Amino acid sequence: MDRLIYLDNNATTPLDPRVLEAMMPYLTTQFANASSVTHRAGRAAAAAVEKARGQVASLIGATEKEITFTSGSTEAINMVLKGVFERYQTKGRHFITCQTEHKAVLDTFAYLEKQGAEVTYLPVSGSGALDLALLEASIRPDTVLVALM
Repeated sequence: MDRLIYLDNNATTPLDPRVLEAMMPYLTTQFANASSVTHRAGRAAAAAVEKARGQVASLIGATEKEITFTSGSTEAINMVLKGVFERYQTKGRHFITCQTEHKAVLDTFAYLEKQGAEVTYLPVSGSGALDLALLEASIRPDTVLVALM
């Protein structure tokens, strides 16, 4: 049996040919630093990023201000979890997640616990299922976020 079965699509996934086609100009001839707008190529790259931001916003029914591009999942996880902690700590410091969450989530919660957050780590069954009754029972008035994959 030589057929590959790839089971780690959370880490990386095959590139859709349509994405490759759309990105080819930016990978070959129209590359530039979108943050360097002091030259024409940088301004063109910045315009392309803003166009993409608008497309993503339109696709999911958001505003362009609500779209933030990050370098990857670890940066995004840190931004969200730390941001929620900072923004809502006067309303509560309780978070809920599960023991099998992504390492970046668990590491960020460990950091937040040192900053004063309280985190409930829910167990999962042998098949990986979460007990929804236990989740519901874990929600408290000071719970500010439930973070589950």
